[in-house]
Amino acid sequence: MFQILRNAWKVPDVRKKILYTLMMLLIFRLGAFLPIPGVNPSYIASQVSQYDILGFVNLMNGGALGNFTLFALGISPYINASIIMNLLTIAIPSLERMAKEDDGREKIERITRVVGVALGAVMALGFVLSMGSGAVLPSDTVPVWFTYIAIVLVATAGCALCMWIGERITEKGIGNGISLLIFAGIASQVLPTLISYFKMVFSGAITFWLVPVLVVLILVVVAALTLVDLGERRVPVQYAKRVVGRKMYGGNSTNIPMRVNQNGVMPLIFAMTIIQFPGMIAQFWPNSGFYAWYTKYLGSGSVIYMIVYALLIVGFAYFYTAISFNPIEISKNMQANGGFIPGIRPGRPTSDYLSKISTRLTLFSAVFLAVIAAVPTMLSSLMGGMSAFGATSLMILVSVALETSKTLEAELTMRNYKGFLK
Repeated sequence: MFQILRNAWKVPDVRKKILYTLMMLLIFRLGAFLPIPGVNPSYIASQVSQYDILGFVNLMNGGALGNFTLFALGISPYINASIIMNLLTIAIPSLERMAKEDDGREKIERITRVVGVALGAVMALGFVLSMGSGAVLPSDTVPVWFTYIAIVLVATAGCALCMWIGERITEKGIGNGISLLIFAGIASQVLPTLISYFKMVFSGAITFWLVPVLVVLILVVVAALTLVDLGERRVPVQYAKRVVGRKMYGGNSTNIPMRVNQNGVMPLIFAMTIIQFPGMIAQFWPNSGFYAWYTKYLGSGSVIYMIVYALLIVGFAYFYTAISFNPIEISKNMQANGGFIPGIRPGRPTSDYLSKISTRLTLFSAVFLAVIAAVPTMLSSLMGGMSAFGATSLMILVSVALETSKTLEAELTMRNYKGFLK
């Protein structure tokens, strides 16, 4: 990877893209320190630390949510809007037809932006209202309702600005802008997390032997995530020869690369959201019997919590595969272009064969994600709170780094071919 960066820096066009990407990421990080007027950051930080799901969002935003700065919402509303639009595209035939057209994809992207901004406004309003009156600083000159409106508008504007930064990186920079913003937010918390661990060791809050165990565990998890992220099952495809006029087409061999972990980090995020939602509701009534039951049996780090968390990861892995991978459509496209899998008849047998492979890969990736998520989650609860070295954050860091490395390599390869053609 470092060799790729060194070679990319020598190419003027690629160097400009790298510098543009770094400049946009710097703007994103500066926005995480610009305070929103009228907010009590210390009170909000104390409230965010009580919820694991808010701690995860705060981690993705680089600590901006805990201080409720300009980029407090970050890119989360846009990600939620993208997930909603993807699900609606599968459920609504008109959107599915629109997604197959170039103009239609642009329309869906515009709708996603609008939905993202609307979700940002709803999330900002709900967050400020749920925190109570302590989240807003009292003022003798400005009405309270005006302060709430100003906070929601500024937070929504910050969300829209994050979306714009991500799109500019995708268009003029290197890699996927949305992924890089999440990467920058998590990476910015690595050093503070390490410092907090050392402080806990020196203060005697945790024993010293946990530090080397944590380091070894992180290295093992990173190596495993890298191996699985790069792993793929290549299904061979043979295309029959066709004569059109005086030209012959087809006759070549290729393959369908099916990634081992084709769902990425989405099952982890979905499972974490679902399992933390009852806890967030229960904490609004700390004296209730439901809160006591949830804390006793489903508290973070408990055995029942880990079992439910693992089952949710497996379930969402199959669910996300079902909505993102369509073997019937792949089989139809292969048959229309004269392609077939050796030893498998075209049509229904091909789709069944691809579905069988996808099911096996999903089972392996789901079990892998459940195992990978279990140990770091227990360590996070032992260390106290959401960590930058959790399973989800490490997977995001590894996958985005590999994706960006592949993009740089593709940029270099494309320029080598251009030079060869000249």
